[in-house]
Amino acid sequence: QVQVVESGGGLVQPGGSLRLSCKAAGSILSIKTMAWYRQAPGKQRELVASVFSSGTTNYADDVKGRFFASRDNAQNTMDLQMNSLKFEDTAVYYCNIFASAAQTPGIRDYWGQGTQVTVSS
Repeated sequence: QVQVVESGGGLVQPGGSLRLSCKAAGSILSIKTMAWYRQAPGKQRELVASVFSSGTTNYADDVKGRFFASRDNAQNTMDLQMNSLKFEDTAVYYCNIFASAAQTPGIRDYWGQGTQVTVSS
C-alpha cells in the first residue's frame, strides 16, 4: 500500500508565505513525478507544480515566480514554498505521486487527503 500525506496548510494574510510538505510512504518502488494540485470551491482541480525525478519543475502560469517546488528522492518527500500569496490561492492543496508500487501492476496515481490553504485578511 502507498500513503501520501500533506502537511503545512493554514491561514495566512495576503502577501504572506506558507510551506507545504508531502511525504509518500509504503510499498513504493519508484516515483516518476510528484506534483501539487489545488481545488478551490466550485472549481476543478488544477495542477500547481510538478517535479520530475530528474528535478525538473513545471509551474502553472499564475504561480510562476511565487511558488517553488522541491523534491527529495531519497526521502520520497516534496515541499511547496508559497510566497506572495493572494486571495485566489485559497484552495485545498493535494499532493499527487505517479509511481510504481509492490504488488501493483504498472504505474499509477496516488493522492493525499489534501490540506487547506486560506488566504484572508
